[in-house]
Amino acid sequence: MTTSADVEPHTLKAWLHDGQEIALLDVREAGQFGESHLFYAIPLPYSRLEMGIRRLVPRFNTRVVVYDSGSEGVAVKAVQRMQALGYSQVYVLRGGTAAWAAAGHVLFQGVNLPSKTFGELVEHHLGTPHITAQELAQRQARGDNLVVLDGRPLSEFAKMNIPGGICCPNGELALRIGQMAPDPNTTVVINCAGRTRSIIGAQTLINMGIPNPVLALKNGTQGWYLVDLPLEHGNRRRHPLTPPEEDLSARRAQASALAQRHGATMVTAPEVQSWLQATDRSCFVLDVRTPEEFAQGSLAGAQSAPGGQLLQATDQYVGVRGARLVLVDDDGVRAPVVASWLRQMGWQAHVLQDGVRAHLDAIPVARQPAPISHATPLSVAEAARRQQAGQLTVLDLRASFAYRTAHLPGSVWSIRPQVVAQLQSMKQAADLAVLLVADEPDVAHLAALDLTEAGYGPVHLLEGGLQAWSAAGHAVHSSPANPPDAQCIDYLFFVHDRHDGNKEAARRYLDWETGLLAQLDADELAGFHVMAP
Repeated sequence: MTTSADVEPHTLKAWLHDGQEIALLDVREAGQFGESHLFYAIPLPYSRLEMGIRRLVPRFNTRVVVYDSGSEGVAVKAVQRMQALGYSQVYVLRGGTAAWAAAGHVLFQGVNLPSKTFGELVEHHLGTPHITAQELAQRQARGDNLVVLDGRPLSEFAKMNIPGGICCPNGELALRIGQMAPDPNTTVVINCAGRTRSIIGAQTLINMGIPNPVLALKNGTQGWYLVDLPLEHGNRRRHPLTPPEEDLSARRAQASALAQRHGATMVTAPEVQSWLQATDRSCFVLDVRTPEEFAQGSLAGAQSAPGGQLLQATDQYVGVRGARLVLVDDDGVRAPVVASWLRQMGWQAHVLQDGVRAHLDAIPVARQPAPISHATPLSVAEAARRQQAGQLTVLDLRASFAYRTAHLPGSVWSIRPQVVAQLQSMKQAADLAVLLVADEPDVAHLAALDLTEAGYGPVHLLEGGLQAWSAAGHAVHSSPANPPDAQCIDYLFFVHDRHDGNKEAARRYLDWETGLLAQLDADELAGFHVMAP
């Protein structure tokens, strides 16, 4: 039987700490989420709901609580969509974030809150050693025996990096440190853009017991920039793509000991298969290797979750608090190390024996949504002809800042939670066909579903999007101030310009990170279990 009801803030607070599974979904758009949300909330914007829900909440009878700010009505829409997919235990937080705050509970800014908070806890409890930007620059200038390893993915590293730094994402450090710093006298400095991955990366190597001196770069590239030191841009230096062989046995032993110390047990394929078939508990199989390795082949139905990013942004990979996590690799090093951290973060993390070579035939590949098709394609030529004839209402569903840069003449920026109301406010819209412009067709198809159910149509999707329109020689317009900032609910201004020359934004961000611990209550703090190496 389908359940749909309101839940009061005090009840939700109890549910979040009762030890049972729960998925807490914030269905507002990214900008709204980042400005104010609950600590354990999973961001799943209504504009992309059906595209992400099966991956984040794979079991249909999971207890789910959905919320918005209390006034948009988007939470109710999300519940209806989830029920149509088959979710049977879905609740709405009565009054949304406004009621949560009125009940005396804290609302948080930013993203990836549990992961960011955990990094601060690790430094607080373990005293992870660090080096300032000025000290590192001086040591580099002296030619000291040191190596700077950047714990972020290559895409982030390429945007800006510490001079001389090498990209080695945190999930790779334990496996590849022997390649990156073969001399035990070499000082290893780990950095990221801010704090979390610097701290976790450095502490990973310390926990592994490597002989090298290890330091975290205080405040990462932002700290470097704040004292007017130059950053490099566009580099693609990275760790070797071939796995090490000479010290792999030793690394496996270190990683295994670390996992066992933190309760991350090794589990067999039959055990995991029984978990995947269970109807009363969620299980996520996460491949912690690099995206390139995952693309070469993994367990059917496993999710690519590079280890460093899984720790940095767990809420982007796992949507069910209290679920089982099963980690896989092909080397016996990366998965145990990542599992040791997840255990300290409060997750029931395990390591699959034999990793990607194990035999699992019961991973529910149906977690991925079925193909979505609610808008019929319209060629650029036909769209141009019909728009010139005044036969189309054109809605642009791309990112608001992309719309500002370039869009079809006469088009209006929109987003799924607002498309119906937007057309209702437009004269003659009910008499015209609707043309949607999108970078991702599924985003348009979901908006088209809402439009057709509201009686609008026919609804079309511009084939090839704005790129095809421009390539055909048609004009585009720009509008640097439209939509205005207040309407850009898909864009998180809180962090947007801290890497683009705005020192005050960088300072505010670092203050936000270091201030997280003071905002937690006793229950939230008790969910973490940091242990000394």
